[in-house]
Amino acid sequence: MEFKQFIHKKPYLIAGPCSAESENQLLTIAKAVEGTADVFRAGIWKPRTNPNSFEGIGKDALSWLKRIQQETSLKVVTEVATAKHVELCLESEVDMLWIGARTTVNPFYVQEIAEALRGVDIPVFVKNPIHPELGLWLGTFERLHKVGVKQLAAIHRGFYSYEKGAFRNDPKWEIPIKLREEIRDLPIICDPSHIAGKAALVEDIAQTAMDISLDGLMIETHHNQAVALSDAEQQVTPIELNSIMNNLVLRDTKLRDEEFRGQLLNFRNQIDNLDTQIIELLNNRKQVVEHIANFKNENRLTIFQIDRWFEILNTRKENANLLGVDKQMVEEIFALIHKYSILTQTKIMRK
Repeated sequence: MEFKQFIHKKPYLIAGPCSAESENQLLTIAKAVEGTADVFRAGIWKPRTNPNSFEGIGKDALSWLKRIQQETSLKVVTEVATAKHVELCLESEVDMLWIGARTTVNPFYVQEIAEALRGVDIPVFVKNPIHPELGLWLGTFERLHKVGVKQLAAIHRGFYSYEKGAFRNDPKWEIPIKLREEIRDLPIICDPSHIAGKAALVEDIAQTAMDISLDGLMIETHHNQAVALSDAEQQVTPIELNSIMNNLVLRDTKLRDEEFRGQLLNFRNQIDNLDTQIIELLNNRKQVVEHIANFKNENRLTIFQIDRWFEILNTRKENANLLGVDKQMVEEIFALIHKYSILTQTKIMRK
């Protein structure tokens, strides 16, 4: 896919409230973030889990966004979830659109929006689906690109998790990295507000996004969180927003000093050699697994031996602890190794 680049600075900043609540609220926030933000965001249609939650002002708020365009230097962006939303936004000359996580999960909704955008090359941001399904995210870009939308960017807002953690959404940073592997030139913006779920954690997430070379941030900003009608706890004030942006450490993606470049190359060569050894060890392990599969087959044993699995898990985590290696990482790695061990044995025993 070829894209028309519309983001020309880093970090690109989109800021504004979760929801448009009143004209005065939008103008107050917009004027407070002007000079810090590049684009002003506000949700006017809010797809909520609970029907009793605030679901947005609707099309009446489009005139409020128009005033922001007229009275500030900011561009404006809002979420669209239906073809009708797209039609209304285009009529009102909204500068940019975003497709939300609850819409990205449904190819039917995405296709309806794509058809409404056919032949209209407006910048469109696409949030990741609620669950970590890279295919759905990629599919949305493909559908939009197919109808002629060339100004595209991704928004990484994390993923729903059944487990309670420090953050509202699981960042799963490996997913936006995989997206970049699939679509090299696609700008990726991070939404630290939805990942964090708490205003106090937004800066930390924003810094991580910069550290993995994402292109910008979408930060929910409200002048008075206490009266916000949606997601109050994750919105920062304009003063806090300015502080977050000033505190960000922006690192270069390329090393220009030749001496340091040589040192880095040496480290990378060491990593390459270690990775080669890991792959060779995995192959050796696979060969032993194949012998085990044949033995089990001859002796009519089941593939999965739960006691043995617990033994592997516990001893490897103990070894990791002794070496100061993260136990959670080791558990996840061996769960994956064990999964492919079972697949290998299954193939052999079904021959």
